[in-house]
Amino acid sequence: MSAPQLHEALQTARVLFDRHALEAAILRMADEIRPAYADGEVPLYITVMNGGMPFASQLGFALGERGLDLEFDYLHATRYRGQTSGSGLAWLHRPATPMRGRKVLLVDDILDEGHTLLAVKHWCEDQDAAEVRIAVLAEKVHDRCVEGIAADHVGVQVPDAYVFGYGMDYYEQGRNLPVIFALGG
Repeated sequence: MSAPQLHEALQTARVLFDRHALEAAILRMADEIRPAYADGEVPLYITVMNGGMPFASQLGFALGERGLDLEFDYLHATRYRGQTSGSGLAWLHRPATPMRGRKVLLVDDILDEGHTLLAVKHWCEDQDAAEVRIAVLAEKVHDRCVEGIAADHVGVQVPDAYVFGYGMDYYEQGRNLPVIFALGG
């Protein structure tokens, strides 16, 4: 059986946030984040792949425009593996940059239940990061978030529905759509 197709999902999907709204949210986030690094230290800016890439790129540019230099690295940990619901965490790539004593900013597309981000945050702490902050483009509104995880910086809140676009996928499709959609009408 083949995976559902993006063009079929788009027929009934609704736009939650257009590109303009998302870009405005990212600029607001950069304004919020900048003071956290006023000490002159260059934070380790870790993108959670693959979904975090579009958002992390835009946020990184916005932070650069505000005078904040960043040291980039990435990680790839996933629970979804092309599906619409999660399973066990799989580490596909861990950051190569040492974290001991560093301020780390984890950047991801969405905070849903938080299993992945909590595991990643704990891993960074185990690497002796001095501080771990989390920035997400979208935070899903529901009561299923695991205990011990919260985003420090949130772009937009989305309803408890399957969302895709702007890094979030629909069966590994649609990550490069410049808006956030909700599946179904």
